[in-house]
Amino acid sequence: MNQKIENIIVKYLMNEANIDELDSLTVWLRNPKNKQIFKNFVKTNYAIDVNTKQFDLENAKKEYLSKIRRDRSIFYKYKLHKIGKYAAALFIGLFATAYFFKDDLFNGSTDDNIIPIIVNTNAIVPGTDKATLTLEDGSQIALEKGASFQTSNANSNGEQIVYGKDSRKTKGLVYNYLTIPRGGQFYIVLSDGTKVWLNSESQLKYPVNFIEGKTRKVELVYGEAYFDVSPSTQHKGAKFKVFNKSQEVEVLGTAFNIKAYKDETNIYTTLVEGKVAVDYNGNKKNLVPSHQTNIDLKTKEVSVAKVDVNAVVAWKHGIFSFRGKPLKDIMKVISRWYDVEIVFENKALEELKFKGVLDKSQSIEEILSIMKSTTINNYEIKDKIILLK
Repeated sequence: MNQKIENIIVKYLMNEANIDELDSLTVWLRNPKNKQIFKNFVKTNYAIDVNTKQFDLENAKKEYLSKIRRDRSIFYKYKLHKIGKYAAALFIGLFATAYFFKDDLFNGSTDDNIIPIIVNTNAIVPGTDKATLTLEDGSQIALEKGASFQTSNANSNGEQIVYGKDSRKTKGLVYNYLTIPRGGQFYIVLSDGTKVWLNSESQLKYPVNFIEGKTRKVELVYGEAYFDVSPSTQHKGAKFKVFNKSQEVEVLGTAFNIKAYKDETNIYTTLVEGKVAVDYNGNKKNLVPSHQTNIDLKTKEVSVAKVDVNAVVAWKHGIFSFRGKPLKDIMKVISRWYDVEIVFENKALEELKFKGVLDKSQSIEEILSIMKSTTINNYEIKDKIILLK
């Protein structure tokens, strides 16, 4: 592992990595050997104080980097200057499999002696690359790992689909749909070079080719997607617009995330870099990087707030990042990825807030065991139904 990658990893764990660094890390991790190197690198188990905001990040990073290069013990911890209460953050596994803040997680108690009831979990597996491509004639093609597919203007290796630019002048628009099921994710490169990452239970409508010089339009029918838009300067000034659920997002060349699920009453648009204008029923908001619009479809109100971009787009990099979210919202994300139904037998658990970063490749039992150590008293798994107690 080279020095540059080591520094990016450290910056990621310290929530300081920018989008270019995260993309570099993503590319590096596509090599299975690198993924194992990274897993071993992070699996050193360390602790860092997170209660105080007034400490020297640069010195902390230098000290942290020097320590994780050493021959590690199972658990290493150090204190930072001027600590009030001590809080440990334990990272386990790929992309900091899980970290927990001892003093400000939950107001509940657990009993580790209670053994979960588990009945046939063979049907529950982490999500993977898979999608259904619907062509202009209505025919459907299943895209999944290990299966390749090719048309006159697109090809897929089962993990992504890439559209080539048609050298002929396009007179009319022909649309395809890419539908991601529960338990799936997929990556698509549009004909203009725009890159789109689609999360579980999402659907994107897009033209096979754009008309030269005309505004490029796609529709996020539902779900969540991360867009890295090819700039207008490369397309004779043609703007790029994303439509979804009464919302219109206009961009010139930028990276942003839209979350608009069918079973949720809020639409979130988060700007990573560049500029976007979010228009909802004539209420237009211009976003700057690290800010997010929240459209409440019930009240019709639109708000803008600064957010942790790394946490918002963490799903794109293979992790769940939950920063103080209610358990009911977290379980929606979990249910989509593992394609399960989650039932709260104890309704009081729904509003408990959780801080944690979890590896999306973990088994459902590992995820629930981590939560059992901090929140839920117990759980029960019956086929694809999870009961939280």
